[in-house]
Amino acid sequence: TYQQHQAQILMQKGVMLLDPSRFDLRGSVNVGRDVSIDINVIINGTCTIGDRVVIGAGCILTDVTIAADSIIAPYSVLEKCEIGHQVMIGPFARIRPGSQLMDQVHIGNFVEVKNSHIGTASKANHLSYIGDATIGSGCNIGAGTITCNYDGANKHRTHLGDNVFIGSNNSLVAPITLHNNTTTGAG
Repeated sequence: TYQQHQAQILMQKGVMLLDPSRFDLRGSVNVGRDVSIDINVIINGTCTIGDRVVIGAGCILTDVTIAADSIIAPYSVLEKCEIGHQVMIGPFARIRPGSQLMDQVHIGNFVEVKNSHIGTASKANHLSYIGDATIGSGCNIGAGTITCNYDGANKHRTHLGDNVFIGSNNSLVAPITLHNNTTTGAG
């Protein structure tokens, strides 16, 4: 009964719940206009969802802020992070605590981001791990790329400047800095 009541309140605010009986609010949410939420979405903690945001089926959001016009594709998990305008995430992506994705970032399928800042219009479209990193604007992270942020005793940061192109299957062993306009090959 409580969940149905929460769904009704959101729909009265203009949220489109594709199936109100399969929506789970376990905290509080502030919503903008024309938000669309698919089935089996769970919202935990305190979340803010901007105008025209689309949340795909099976997503779990915990203490997140999502700016306008962003799309969270199905089965993505976001926790304690900030998402900018026109960001595309997923499907099957995980954004962990301490992450900040600026405007127009693309985080694709099976990409995990932890405690990282990703600059405007940068993208990691598939099969990557980005942990403890600062990534500039306009960067491309190739498929299979990981940041090796832990040496067995301490965590270190990876720094990428603007317009850095990382080829597929790269291991960026931190601490490392790649300056603006750097390109790496595959492997």
